[in-house]
Amino acid sequence: MLAPTRFVFVTGMSGAGRSSALKVLEDLGYEAIDNLPLFLLRRLTDEDLQESDVDAERRTAPRALAIGVDTRSRGFTADGFTELLARFRQHRGFSVALLYLDADDTVLRTRFSATRRRHPLAADRTVEDGIAIERQIMAPIRAAADQVLDTSLLSLPDFRRVITASHALEQSPGLGLNVVSFSYREGLPREADLVFDVRFLDNPFYQPALKSKTGDDPEVGAFIAADPAWPPFFASFSDLILSLVPAYGREGKTYLTIAVGCTGGRHRSVYTAERLVERLTAAGHRVSLHHRDRDHGGD
Repeated sequence: MLAPTRFVFVTGMSGAGRSSALKVLEDLGYEAIDNLPLFLLRRLTDEDLQESDVDAERRTAPRALAIGVDTRSRGFTADGFTELLARFRQHRGFSVALLYLDADDTVLRTRFSATRRRHPLAADRTVEDGIAIERQIMAPIRAAADQVLDTSLLSLPDFRRVITASHALEQSPGLGLNVVSFSYREGLPREADLVFDVRFLDNPFYQPALKSKTGDDPEVGAFIAADPAWPPFFASFSDLILSLVPAYGREGKTYLTIAVGCTGGRHRSVYTAERLVERLTAAGHRVSLHHRDRDHGGD
């Protein structure tokens, strides 16, 4: 049979949100399948079809498939899956993306505790042991991912927005950009490809009228933009990103996450991320935006 031309493989740590991601992709128009045995997936890469079979299948094949794969999938091994992924990527008729969902160990433990579910790799062990074992098994798959999405602090609406921006079917395949603002106190975003520090800018936190506001408030934006360091910084920063994006695309990367951080993740990083998204969008790039720490903490 002729496989659909567009595939999104959804994998990652148990409890990180694979089922939710598949539901979002299904809402976007994908045919979603979870835990399909690897030997059935392998058959989709067979190219020994007769031309008449190809024509018949093309009329009935779904336009896109979202496939959930994890350690519970029949026949799963990390080496087997990465080999299978390579076959899909080499297939001349497929557009393939691997979405890897991750979360902090503490968050994963809390989620398993809240749902009273047993970790799939911890039948006779603690949840902590299961998470550690799975993280070791999944390491080579994470390294092969086109997009790593850390769901630790991601609200459901933001989760949907990031996946929609990256995988909406009306978009042609290409380099998708994700801009994240964050607080250094809360740690670096684990999915970040590029990280930029804007803590050198004047801090609105120390202005009583601005302290409780955020970087998307016009008054905060005006304060940051008035810093003499802002214009030259943002000009060179955004020029650098615009010059790098095509280079990453030529190397075959399909998703690029750019993280911008300040002390508390509420003022300077938010403003800078917003302006960067505006410039990237004006240049014709598809971009998603997530303010990881804007709504809690402070500078």
